[in-house]
Amino acid sequence: MSTPDMKTLLLDGPGVEQALSRMAREIMDDGVIEDLMLVGIHRRGVELAERIAALISETAGRQIKTGSLDITLYRDDFDQIGPRPVIGSTAIPGDINGLRVVIVDDVLYTGRTVKAALTELADFGRPRRVELCVLADRGGRELPIQADHVGIAVEVGEGERVEVRVPELDDELSVTLVSSSESE
Repeated sequence: MSTPDMKTLLLDGPGVEQALSRMAREIMDDGVIEDLMLVGIHRRGVELAERIAALISETAGRQIKTGSLDITLYRDDFDQIGPRPVIGSTAIPGDINGLRVVIVDDVLYTGRTVKAALTELADFGRPRRVELCVLADRGGRELPIQADHVGIAVEVGEGERVEVRVPELDDELSVTLVSSSESE
């Protein structure tokens, strides 16, 4: 018999907002923003990219371009995800050649999602620089990929996962550590 998942709140709404504000400042401090574009990875990375772009735009007094990537067709396990994968839209607003592109995702784990995003992004041109921004880094990398901007680093044990929730999809803003517990 399985018991309900145990959840530990890591960041509540204000905590997430504080982490996003810090990452927005880091992005501004790390380079020129005139050629900046934030590109979110579907699902929750898109909403996080929009939030970070709004924070940068508010501070800098200029609109920051945002886009979205659906990496489904670029996954290295595409043949294992079932007969009818849900494919979302990719939207890159204009030419990315020579731009500073910041890829935004909710959770960094193995690095495979980011690898797929980099592969897809290359289909749109050659940015001057590509950075990675993640709300939660849970470790466990299978590829040599590291984030440039991290909201929270989390130690995750066996049977645990990090869950990011955003109001646009989940009616709340939070980061939670979920432990699956099995009992007899």
